[in-house]
Amino acid sequence: MAFLSESFDVNELPVGTGGNFEPLPAGWYTVTITQAELKATKAGNGQYIKLRYDVTGPTHQGRVVFGNLNIKNPNPKAEEIGRQQLGDIMRAIGLAKVTDTDQLIGGQIAIKLEVKQDEQYGAGNEVKGFRSVSGSAAPAAAAPFAAAAPAATGKAAPPWAKK
Repeated sequence: MAFLSESFDVNELPVGTGGNFEPLPAGWYTVTITQAELKATKAGNGQYIKLRYDVTGPTHQGRVVFGNLNIKNPNPKAEEIGRQQLGDIMRAIGLAKVTDTDQLIGGQIAIKLEVKQDEQYGAGNEVKGFRSVSGSAAPAAAAPFAAAAPAATGKAAPPWAKK
């Protein structure tokens, strides 16, 4: 038990607004990444980055959306998707390399939201796309062979692929 340093009277405390937990309409929203945390999966056999996006416009300013990026997962497809999403975010923010989740915090990007139905929780938002705030789509990821063997494609390796 922890004793409070003062006594609280319910009649003297402000009444909350209850918050708005309805999903945002599907579409593109400008956001700022305000939290990025590395977490272990529930099964303990993978890792994901938990992100908090604070909406700054064009509507619904102040609303919050959460999303996860699988970066280590026993399911290769889930890991591939998560890593692709991380790359899309990095390109939209302008980061060539990330070694700490804190580097994502403060990044301003546009996210595409869809409304999904969940049997247990009802309707909610799911982040389905990322692009730079200027509105251009995030650059497509280079094919793995292009970065490894630029001479074979006749193109130079992109700057982020050079070591």
